[in-house]
Amino acid sequence: MASRIRPRTPDRLTGAARELYDTITAGPRAQGPQHFALTAEDGSLRGPFDALLLSPAVGSAMQELGAAIRYRTSFTDRCRELAILLVAARWDSAFEREAHEAIALAVGFDRGEVAAIRALDLSGFAGVEGVVGATVLALLDGDLDDEQWALASSTLGEPAVLELTALVGYYSTLALQLRVFRVGG
Repeated sequence: MASRIRPRTPDRLTGAARELYDTITAGPRAQGPQHFALTAEDGSLRGPFDALLLSPAVGSAMQELGAAIRYRTSFTDRCRELAILLVAARWDSAFEREAHEAIALAVGFDRGEVAAIRALDLSGFAGVEGVVGATVLALLDGDLDDEQWALASSTLGEPAVLELTALVGYYSTLALQLRVFRVGG
């Protein structure tokens, strides 16, 4: 399926779009080990990031939320990647799977765990990871009932439940944008 938008190369960007591009390519996503390519060979941003340049004001807010979720929450790397991959699996988001499966393997998941997450199978996850996974699936269904809330808030803490709702909403939004704009890898 062909993309509905033309990739924007850095030499064609001006003003706020260029500032956003520079923020993304110089920010935390571009630092440290790279488990997936942030830019294509022509310099355009891959995945959802190129589409964010269409509306720099909204794109800036979204990329900042994404950076906060990825780098400044209370979750361990494994819990964060489990949550992201569950959202990607639910919404069949190929780019998010590609990017975050690579990260998940780098932070200690094995291929069997990654396959289980793709199938939305949490049977191999216990403790905090099991609670994170079950909470994400409930949020993807739209809400936490009183029992799910009690378990999530007592195990993870209320601040982490807020962070998890933001994560599910953010990655669901990215999955929607990737579908609507027909953005591939």
